[in-house]
Amino acid sequence: MSVYLASVIFVVLAEMGDKTQLLAMAFASRYRWQTVLAGVFAATLVNHFMAVVAGSYLTKFIPINYIQIAASASFILFGLWTLRGDTLEGEDKRFNFSPFWTVAVAFFFAEMGDKTQLATVALATRYNNIIVVWLGTTTAMIIADAIGIIVGIVLGKKIPERFIKWFAAIIFMIFGAIGLRESLPGDILTPPVIAGGAALIVLLVVIVVRMAGSRKKVEEDTKASLT
Repeated sequence: MSVYLASVIFVVLAEMGDKTQLLAMAFASRYRWQTVLAGVFAATLVNHFMAVVAGSYLTKFIPINYIQIAASASFILFGLWTLRGDTLEGEDKRFNFSPFWTVAVAFFFAEMGDKTQLATVALATRYNNIIVVWLGTTTAMIIADAIGIIVGIVLGKKIPERFIKWFAAIIFMIFGAIGLRESLPGDILTPPVIAGGAALIVLLVVIVVRMAGSRKKVEEDTKASLT
């Protein structure tokens, strides 16, 4: 798989149902969709350039094998994060500039430390190609947020959130497991270790899903008490 295509696929999956996609959808209900996408594009260019530079320069201080192991493990964490889900916490009302700058500034800060930015860092460390990863992840953000706007706002249809979360999470975990298999020394990957790692991932999935369900119930109860 080419570096550009891998960057597009992974970040599109990471962005599905993510807070920044919800943010783009919220802004699209207030501003022209062209303005929203332009703001997303500008913010992503700057934010993801910072991410790929940070990811690429890590290799100058940390052995590449360790970075590849960490990057592969991070994909499993991104899968768990995807299952956990995301919500907006007032990011769409925090800034008050012109429409373009409101979108760009809010999106830039919402993306700081977000799953897609961290995925970009991981991709940069894995492939060590600043420009291609940067272009790929930026393209992915535009694609994912355009899909969110079209489906959620223009077509007025509900995104099948459960299916999207599980599909994206499984893809992340599969590639994370493959990456660990390729990066870890062969003498470590004994059958008991592999079985234990698989069991740990399953246990974490169960815990995250239950936590997400509990959080959703609390949010629903809070909304019900306010109405």
